[in-house]
Amino acid sequence: MTQTAALIVGAGRGHRFGGDMPKQYQPLNGEPVLRHTLRAFINHPDINAVQAVIHPDDLELFEHAARGFELLAPVWGGESRQDSVRLGLLHLKETSPDQVLIHDAARPFVDADLISLVTGALRAHPGAIPALPVTDTLKRGHNRKIDKTVPHEGLWRAQTPQGFKFKAILKAHQSLAGQSLTDDATVGEHAGIEVVIVEGSEDNVKITTKKDLERTQAPQSATQFRTGYGYDVHAFGDGNRVVLCGVQIPHSQSLIGHSDADVALHAVTDALLGAIGAGDIGEHFPPSNLKWRGTASDQFVRHAVSLIEKCGGRVVNVDVTLVCQAPKIGPYREAMCKRLTEILNIAKGQVSVKATTTEGLGFTGRNEGIAAHAITSVCLVG
Repeated sequence: MTQTAALIVGAGRGHRFGGDMPKQYQPLNGEPVLRHTLRAFINHPDINAVQAVIHPDDLELFEHAARGFELLAPVWGGESRQDSVRLGLLHLKETSPDQVLIHDAARPFVDADLISLVTGALRAHPGAIPALPVTDTLKRGHNRKIDKTVPHEGLWRAQTPQGFKFKAILKAHQSLAGQSLTDDATVGEHAGIEVVIVEGSEDNVKITTKKDLERTQAPQSATQFRTGYGYDVHAFGDGNRVVLCGVQIPHSQSLIGHSDADVALHAVTDALLGAIGAGDIGEHFPPSNLKWRGTASDQFVRHAVSLIEKCGGRVVNVDVTLVCQAPKIGPYREAMCKRLTEILNIAKGQVSVKATTTEGLGFTGRNEGIAAHAITSVCLVG
């Protein structure tokens, strides 16, 4: 299987953007620009590893933008973009990818189809970039006076991600270190690497100025907040532990269920699916399918989150209430919250886990099982 790594270059200071915070960490529709970019590659089936190149002063900003994502440790960038790419490639050498996609951190609207076009072209060519044909009339001028009209036939506007066979582009960057080459395709050209063009996307814009960021923000009318509610129960049976919110808790009995019977995560899954009108957990993971026997329920939650992200959304918060006489939830509540933040890729303050009893009433009061309620808010853009 071909191993493909993505190198996300975000070590620049954004002098044209202005302000104290680099553009790749500015908020875009409620999340840092870089987080949108990283998510596109992490979620793509062709990408096996994602490596970010950042400025050392931005580590805290990066950790916030990348919270919950499975990434290689970030690499410090250099004085120029070309230096930063070379340093990133040198670090990626340890993972030995067959090919690499190099992408600007400030291009947050790259989509799965565009990534697939580049990786697909690399099956037959040593290098590939997305680009758009130039259609406007071009003028060459001096002191704001036109000198001549430049024919635009055969000219293209280059974008990223730019893909290459890994060993070839690493060698090219090492041999051309210290030069002022504007993109990786130029480095490849100087090294004699054949680079082909695939169709770019008008949506794949690069954020350079504050006006660029303002134009790409979704209008308020295009932002929706949805609420989802989930409820589940499981009965007690033989065993010596229960699993709640992905945390194993010693107990005199276990919960009965087709998967790991994590009643809390089942309720969370239903709440997430309900927020986008995507049915319930049984439709996506039928109990009749033996594939899910004994499965860890975090898979169900991650699936629901991925459906939300495909809708252009993100999870805002999740609130879980467990109803039981035993076991005691208090000693494990913090661990449950932490585990939920990991599964949902959200911050600590966006998760709550509570517990209550029914004062001896009903099936939970008779200690026959555990019930769970979950409510979530989801933000959909577009």
